[in-house]
This record gives sequence, C-alpha cells and structure tokens, in this order.
Amino acid sequence: MADTKHPTDAVEGEGNPLHELHKLGQSVWLDYIRRGILVNGELKEMIRKYDLRGITSNPSIFEQAMGDSDDYDDALAVLAGNGAKGSDAYEALAVEDIRNACDLFREVYDKSDGSDGFVSLEVSPELAHDTAGTLDEARRLWKAVDRPNLMIKVPGTDAGLPVIQQLIADGFNVNVTLLFSVANHEKVMEAYLAGLEQRHAAGQPLDRVASVASFFVSRVDSAIDGQLAKMAEGDSAKRDGLLALQGKAAIANAKLAYARFLDVFSGERWERLAAAGAQVQRPLWASTSTKNPDYRDVIYVEELIGRDTVNTMPLATVEAFGDHGIARSTVDQGVEGARADLAALAAAGIDLDAVTDQLQREGVDKFTKSFREMIESVGGKLARVAQRA
Repeated sequence: MADTKHPTDAVEGEGNPLHELHKLGQSVWLDYIRRGILVNGELKEMIRKYDLRGITSNPSIFEQAMGDSDDYDDALAVLAGNGAKGSDAYEALAVEDIRNACDLFREVYDKSDGSDGFVSLEVSPELAHDTAGTLDEARRLWKAVDRPNLMIKVPGTDAGLPVIQQLIADGFNVNVTLLFSVANHEKVMEAYLAGLEQRHAAGQPLDRVASVASFFVSRVDSAIDGQLAKMAEGDSAKRDGLLALQGKAAIANAKLAYARFLDVFSGERWERLAAAGAQVQRPLWASTSTKNPDYRDVIYVEELIGRDTVNTMPLATVEAFGDHGIARSTVDQGVEGARADLAALAAAGIDLDAVTDQLQREGVDKFTKSFREMIESVGGKLARVAQRA
C-alpha cells in the first residue's frame, strides 16, 4: 500500500471521474484502513475529495496497518498495562478503528437513507468453515462496534451461506466476501433473499438492512493468464490464439455475475420485498487493482461501471482513476461478448470453475495466514511495550 500521508491532488467536483461514478450508480469504497488516517483528518478529507462512500477492511489490511506502523503504540501500551493478550488486543484496536470510521461515514449513511456509508469488519477467517462460530462472532462484533453503518464481513463459503441468511433476518448489514464464480454469487443472493423473507415474515422492517456481494476480479485474470502462458509455451501452433485470451476472463466473469444480479433482483419475488422497502444486494467489485503492468491501471474500474454496484479500491487505484479514468456505464455492455470470451477459454482448455474454486480456497488461506501473523505481531508488540513499562 502506498504511503497515504500525502495523497496526490486530484481534480475535485464537477468533471472528476470519481464523482461521475456515483452519478452512474456506482459507489467508491476505499480498500484500506489505518488509525493514522482516522485521527489526523486525512480520511475525512479523502471522503470529500474522492467522493468515498464506504471503506473495507480485511485481515491483510489490518496486518499491514498494525504491523508496519507506530499508529497503535500508545493504545498497545494501555492494553499491555491491562494484561491484554494478542487476540484480545487486536480486536480492541480493530473495533475502535471501525467505530471511528463508521462515525466519519455517518453523514454519508444518513444522507443516503441507509443505503451507503458502510464500514466493513471481517469475522475471523479461521471460522470460514464453521457456521456456528461465524454466527456467534458476527453477533459479538456487531454488538461491540454498535454503529448502524457497520457491515459484518462473512466469507461466501458453504458454511457462510446460512450465516448470511440469519444475519440478514436479524437485521444486520452483511458484506459477503471471497466470491469468484457466478454460481457461488447466485447462492449468496439466494441466502440474502431468504433472509429478507424470513425477516419480513416476522414483521420486521427491511429498509435499513443492506448487503453487498464482494466479487473478486483481477485475481481471476492473474490465475488464468498464467495457465494460458504455460499452455502457449508448450504449443507453438496455438501460441498466438492462447495469448490473445489473456486478460479476458475476469471482466467477462464479472459481467455475467452482474447480468445474473439483474435477473435475480427482478420479477414477482423481488418486487414483493422491494415493496416492503428492501434494498438490492449490490455487487461489489473487489481485487480491482491491476496486477499485470501490461494492462491499463484502471481497467477493472472502467469496465465494470453501472447502477447498483460498488467498487472497492486501494488508494493507488482511487488516485489513478481520479487522474485519468473514464466514467461511463459499461458493466451491462458486451455481455454476449463476455459469454463468447468464456466459451473460447473453455474451448482452449481452461476450467473456470476449477480456477474460481481454487481462488476461494486460497483466499481463505491467505486471510487466515494474515490473521495469525497479525495476532502474533500484536502479541510481540504488547510484550515489547510491557518490557519498556
């Protein structure tokens, strides 16, 4: 993550591509959090400058924030004095950060009538395959943060699906993370609708229950481009055709996910819920920084713009789009071309389902590793602070 102490200046207001995104129905959320930007006024300024409408966090982000800065040293000294251990200290620090961020986005939340201005906090990735454990932790974190614009982040694993339904029925806001396939996205939308129906049947209001489905993008290209490169090395006759398919999978996959979203949130079933005040579960495009330097640095923003969507970007991507991004509705364009691209990849021997299944497993493993390293890092800092006391 680039140093955020001196964000580059961007054109503000009318004509700024970032501000234009909201007019096209897309919200920009920042994929980064650190205590320094919360307390020194920097995030407040970024909300204004970049028209940020939310913020996301995950174990990797907190690992970097807590491990690579001295922002938390004073708070750690207090926690060490109280005898806190690594996991308890992490949660106390994270909850305070999330509360502060929720307060900074509260104006956005209120002005949008509860449809935007959210801050996401993830349950422990160690619970990704534990339904009861995830539900218990989600409820505990919701109570600890105690802000209406909190989103509890739950992985879209098989074990996470019943959690999503129950949290929605309970009236919590939910960010479903680590989605890579259209089929998995469809299961998540079903869990959301079932949760709304359960809540509605209990006579509870629907209008302040919000959810996003975080569909990961660039990692799909990274995985498939590597496969295509290896295949091209072994088949000179097909080399050019294989390499021409690089960079096609991720955007096509996301466009088909959006097309399915449009199908699901229409028709009689949805209209009954919408009449009761329900919000759609917006697709959130995650992993939208460009990993391949040969691709345009804002390609995963420019090609996925449309109504009822969110794009969560690291600061470098926010700044790049503000500088030279092109804002126009694109996510619902070229859908048949997207189907053709995925068909061509399948014909070439790419198993998209296998790739997306593997990416979800790797995503859980990566976040679990980051979570454990973060707890270890916080525990080490606690010990060092206690020794100095």
